[in-house]
Amino acid sequence: MQTMRTDASEEPGAASPGLVAWLSRHRRALLIVLALTVTLLGFEAVRSILVEVHLRDVRQALHRVDASRLAIALGLTIASYLALTLYDWFAVRTIGYALPWRTAALASFTSYTISHNLGLSLLTGGSARLRAYQAAGLDFADVARVTLIASGTFWGGVTAVTAVALLSIQHPLAVAGQLLPLGLLHGLGAVLGLAILLIFLLRTRGMASLRLGTVTLPLPRPRLMAGQIGIAALDLACASAALFVLVPNADPALIGSFFLAYVIAIVLALVTHVPGGIGVFEAAMLALVPIGRSDLFAALLLYRVIYYLLPLLAAGALLVAIEGRRLRHPIAAGLGIAHRIGQTLAPPLLALLVFGGGLVLLISGALPPAHGRMHPLHALLPLPFVEASHFAASLVGTALLLTAPAVQARLKSGFHAARLLLVAGAAFSLLKGVDYEEATVLLMVAGLLQYARPGFYRNAGIGAAPVARWWWAAALIALLLSAWAGFFAYKRVPYSEDLWWDFAWRGNAPRFLRATLGATMLLLGWAFWRLMSASPRIGGQQTLDTEVAARAMASISRADAMLAFTGDKDFLVSTSRDAFLMYRVQGRTWVVMGDPVGPEEAWSELIWEIRRRCDAARGRLCLFQVSAAMLPLVVELGLQPLKYGEEAVVDLHQGYDLKGGQFKSLRYSVKRATSEGLVFEVVPATQVSALLPALQRVSDAWLHDKPGAEKRFSLGRFDPDYLSRFDCAVLRLEGEIVAFANIWETPNREEISVDLMRHLPDTPYGAMDLLFVRLLQYGAAQGFARFNLGMAPLSGLKPGPLAPIWSRLGAAVYGHGERIYGFSGLRSFKQKFGPSWVPRYIGTTPGVSVPRALIDAAVLIGG
Repeated sequence: MQTMRTDASEEPGAASPGLVAWLSRHRRALLIVLALTVTLLGFEAVRSILVEVHLRDVRQALHRVDASRLAIALGLTIASYLALTLYDWFAVRTIGYALPWRTAALASFTSYTISHNLGLSLLTGGSARLRAYQAAGLDFADVARVTLIASGTFWGGVTAVTAVALLSIQHPLAVAGQLLPLGLLHGLGAVLGLAILLIFLLRTRGMASLRLGTVTLPLPRPRLMAGQIGIAALDLACASAALFVLVPNADPALIGSFFLAYVIAIVLALVTHVPGGIGVFEAAMLALVPIGRSDLFAALLLYRVIYYLLPLLAAGALLVAIEGRRLRHPIAAGLGIAHRIGQTLAPPLLALLVFGGGLVLLISGALPPAHGRMHPLHALLPLPFVEASHFAASLVGTALLLTAPAVQARLKSGFHAARLLLVAGAAFSLLKGVDYEEATVLLMVAGLLQYARPGFYRNAGIGAAPVARWWWAAALIALLLSAWAGFFAYKRVPYSEDLWWDFAWRGNAPRFLRATLGATMLLLGWAFWRLMSASPRIGGQQTLDTEVAARAMASISRADAMLAFTGDKDFLVSTSRDAFLMYRVQGRTWVVMGDPVGPEEAWSELIWEIRRRCDAARGRLCLFQVSAAMLPLVVELGLQPLKYGEEAVVDLHQGYDLKGGQFKSLRYSVKRATSEGLVFEVVPATQVSALLPALQRVSDAWLHDKPGAEKRFSLGRFDPDYLSRFDCAVLRLEGEIVAFANIWETPNREEISVDLMRHLPDTPYGAMDLLFVRLLQYGAAQGFARFNLGMAPLSGLKPGPLAPIWSRLGAAVYGHGERIYGFSGLRSFKQKFGPSWVPRYIGTTPGVSVPRALIDAAVLIGG
């Protein structure tokens, strides 16, 4: 009997594969659009709820919150964040790592402060946690498990707190104007409590793990699970209590319903991915809590400052202090995990602080000044000066939002611009209304930025910084928030066209309208300029998702895929997100580096897609240094294949030794180098950061004797972030490093290779021979199938009269261009190790564009 099978796509109501693929490909953009939409709905909901609330009522409520309540709220906030650090610490212990609490605490505290303030937790806090734990030695799969367990801890706490709150509530709960009866609420609480008991029962019956797709999630022991749920419940209790104590004259009898409303509001803010839950969290609390609207809204404003902004400032100061100490004292400070975490997370947090400074200026410009502060300005400054300062402060705030990505990218231009804007913003804050509080905050951020100045080492304009979509979304939400605050503050002022031209000392509403228009025009103008000045890299990603990289590299057979981490490439990702290709645009030439990375089934999709995009941009396509496996696709695309050279590959299946006559000179070199006192060592990636100053010294000395700029694109360059990803082979002489090479390894142990190879000019004879011999022996001992010694450009090209013109030209350069590059010398050096030679090719558009494409590729590689 023939078994019949019905695909899911054929079932009634099932989504079509094309729709699923489209949703998968655009899920980030859809998330951002969803966040923007929900933000607008949240602002509208808050506006409708506060329609009868006056700004003066909110200010009076703020004045009724005394210093003791603020101190208690601050203490509860500290307790909540301490509990948050235990989420990760328990999760790390669950997967079998013994990291100290301070390491997990630093990673979790910084990642939570980022995700709390920016939302989109998987893109912001998740990536921050990944970078922090990778600096501590965990791989991608381990970090994914830590994230899942920490999330499970949070949701376990949510379930526990919700169950207790529902069971203890004494009054019906009003939701969307409807009263939910006590019986229903108590029944839901009992169901949630039973769900927690069921999980405990499954664990005690031997269920040790959960499988989610390809990820195995270990379940902690019942005692540890109880501890995790208790910690999460404590976190939520402290966080909600920090808000409750800020409500003036709050009735303690409402604590149960207040906790329940808080949990519902937090869950809504999380699932909508709105940055900081702005609008959504406030709307839910105002709708669910039966407390005076003015008092509750005042408490929510203070809560934003205490629970969100102060921890962000503290995390930024902490990481900048760690990073600043590392930059100023690299030998003493570069040894610990904390310093590696500081190095990876300081730029995002500094960028977030700069962004926060811009948000402060925008909201301040939308609200009327504090009572009585305009009187000193009236006596000292003319009105046009105050008006101009108010308008300029809002423009500076918008400019800070747009400068933040350049700060994250460690651009010198971003540092100088942000520092100037922060100081200018502080000055304008004082001149527009003596707002010394926000001026102090801006100067503190400027001080942190100044302290981290050595970390801004990249030379490029602000416009060169990549701006992720969620940065644009966050900037737009910040502008919407400031506009909403202004319309709320001046909702009793009747609108008329004359307001735009009303200049008066008490003309706060006109100032708000002019400032909002200026900020909007600046944001739109910047977006228009970025759109019009963008290079023809249509649809490419400037950063490679860690998930895509992990999936694509799981089964690769070529180590040069590690070029994806050099930081100088754009990426095109397959629709299945398990393969990618790397490329860069130089002039009009789209240079693709090597074969696509990932399963060969995805190569055709990627190559044809890059061909279409290149054609849409009127560019030339150049596939650089591809393997013979790519030749059918090169021909299929209508490109002209040109042999570029050969690479040397050493078979390691039988180990590697120096027996036999062909290795006589190599044995002599190794023996002599060893007798000079050279010692070989492989340094794990987790320890490379501590060696960066010594490696920098060797690299600088090596580059000093080389003409031209440092090579890139097809080779790595000396970059601390790049080098710290890989193990490093070093040669020491009397304890000092005199030569090094970073090691590339494929996860499946198919191939091992090296990229950056540098040594001091006065290194003893035979040092590089010793380095490569030991690396070959190390690769064989580690079970690798082959060692790739790299390319010999133009090697193996035929010069005969029947050969193509490119082959004859390349052979001539190879034979007579030794002074330019050392072509034959490079092949001779690699030949000593007994390799096999494998051809590599270039595929480019045929005709007169070939020379231009080759020149562009040479310029790109030459730096």
